[in-house]
Amino acid sequence: MERKATIKRETKETQIELSLNLDGTGKHLIDTQIGFLSHMLESFSYHSMIDLEIMATGDIHVSHHHLVEDVGIVLGSAIKEALGDKKGIKRFGYAIIPMDEALVLSSIDLSGRPLLFYDDNKLRGKITNFDFELMGEFFKGLVLSLNATVHLKMLAGHNLHHIAECFVKAFAISLKEAISVDERRKGIPSTKGSL
Repeated sequence: MERKATIKRETKETQIELSLNLDGTGKHLIDTQIGFLSHMLESFSYHSMIDLEIMATGDIHVSHHHLVEDVGIVLGSAIKEALGDKKGIKRFGYAIIPMDEALVLSSIDLSGRPLLFYDDNKLRGKITNFDFELMGEFFKGLVLSLNATVHLKMLAGHNLHHIAECFVKAFAISLKEAISVDERRKGIPSTKGSL
């Protein structure tokens, strides 16, 4: 069974077309008009091994907020669609990832219950022209549309670029584990019989 999805989303603020393959090798073609966001999505694809194509435009002359949040929403929706009924997946994944002085924990349960617990130690500032606080908006859009329970917690760090990239890499690696197939499991990974 192919675990792929393509989603197009258009609003008055953003236009996004996204395709992915959960069983890929991390190939990516990404253009979001926001250099740092594109860089983070390339890192996400590479470390999750999800093949990813994204073409996204929006009202970035107003703010990056709308496009960052909406890309997160579309990415989460596409992963959810590609997962289908979730039969055979591991369901849980976790990672603690360093990048120089930064350290981030990510723990995921593909539970069907949308909850995000995000802690960036209330750090604020810019990475080039990208507001660091938008990382939280990106993950909120992604996690709630994915219908997952996710904890993302900064454990150490002071360089905003390193911390942001740590968040993305930790999430990608924990997601790679959660979506992976366990050959021993034939059904849905829940004692309730549904997720």
